[in-house]
Amino acid sequence: MSAPVIALDATHDPATQSWVESANAADTDFPIQNLPFGRFRHNRLEPWQIGVAIGDRVLDLHATGLIDHNDMARLMAAPVAARRALRLAIWEGLRAGSSLQKVWSDALLRQTEVELGLPCEVGDYTDFYTGIHHATTVGKLFRPDNPLLPNYKWVPIGYHGRASSIGASGQQFHRPRGQTLKPSATVPDFGPTARLDYELEIAAWVGMDNALGAPVSIADAEDHLFGLTLLNDWSARDVQAWEYQPLGPFLAKNFASTVSPWLVTMEALAPFRAAFTRSADDPQPMAYLDSANNRSAGALDVQLEVWLQTPTMREAGSAGERLSQSNMRDAYWTLAQLVAHHTVNGCNLRGGDVLGTGTLSGPAPEQGGSLLELTQGGKVALTLANGETRTFLQDGDSIILRGSCERAGVRRIGFGECRGTVLAARSL
Repeated sequence: MSAPVIALDATHDPATQSWVESANAADTDFPIQNLPFGRFRHNRLEPWQIGVAIGDRVLDLHATGLIDHNDMARLMAAPVAARRALRLAIWEGLRAGSSLQKVWSDALLRQTEVELGLPCEVGDYTDFYTGIHHATTVGKLFRPDNPLLPNYKWVPIGYHGRASSIGASGQQFHRPRGQTLKPSATVPDFGPTARLDYELEIAAWVGMDNALGAPVSIADAEDHLFGLTLLNDWSARDVQAWEYQPLGPFLAKNFASTVSPWLVTMEALAPFRAAFTRSADDPQPMAYLDSANNRSAGALDVQLEVWLQTPTMREAGSAGERLSQSNMRDAYWTLAQLVAHHTVNGCNLRGGDVLGTGTLSGPAPEQGGSLLELTQGGKVALTLANGETRTFLQDGDSIILRGSCERAGVRRIGFGECRGTVLAARSL
């Protein structure tokens, strides 16, 4: 077996404790083995600052003296060796017994006392379609005998999305309006979407650029990725059905997308690598999408959950109800393959670009990563524990995505939550 893409080091030691007590709790998403990066500010009048999540606190990275700027894109663009050195320095300063505890204590803030924003200013946004179980289930709704189009197993399919409407967890957006074609109608209608949906995804954030005309090989692809967040690619299914042929999604997707605020680095994910395999019956990846490292450790074992909190649940003090679980390991293409394919024609990726995986559903019907799947296209309503029903989202509903990595002999790490709430459509 080839060596893993990123080797383990002292920062992954599961026995390491932090002098930040909340980081040692068994259920925290942010132990010292994680150390994700994000941006925070005290109020809207202040510029964004770079922070690192540790337990329930934020470490002001500039205040530690480890960086002399608050430019996240610049930090993300650093060479891999420099990023690993910075992670090690943060780990050294936060581990129990560190001589820096007294000095760094003043650089710690409670997460609840600051505003968390987008982890980086978004450049471009490409959304892929790597979830084969999602693609198959949705395809069956329209093409029961041939759910996957001929190109699906050969090429990582994607489309260019809208970067300006990506917001951080806590995002609230108004129900979008658009054109729809009702069943049996011959003339489209216009108004608020009646089939508003979520999509459970992962976002990979580009750190290092590549020059225009210079493809990134699959061997080097992950060096260009800084880390991952959760991503909810909200979708207006009725608008989508009318507009997407022949050019694909447009207004059905660009009204809002929500990401979690903490970038879990590729280094932190090293213990959760998994082999990438293909069924012998499927086409094997072309040479530019294949490597020994990608086969041995290109997949990631990230457990994912979708929760729904309705207004009734919120009023009752309920945190919501889990709708589904799935795992990133089931993606049909790896992150390295997405970067290699995106750039093979000479396309230049830039720091802050976001690559969405597409909806990550599991193989079982109850593992759908969208309501479109869970309700069979809106034909079978979900009955919630409190007696409410849903086919698609209603005004006031909040969707919460959660992700975590767990493995025997390794410290559990998480992504924090990715929360978004639907508001009523604006009046025109």
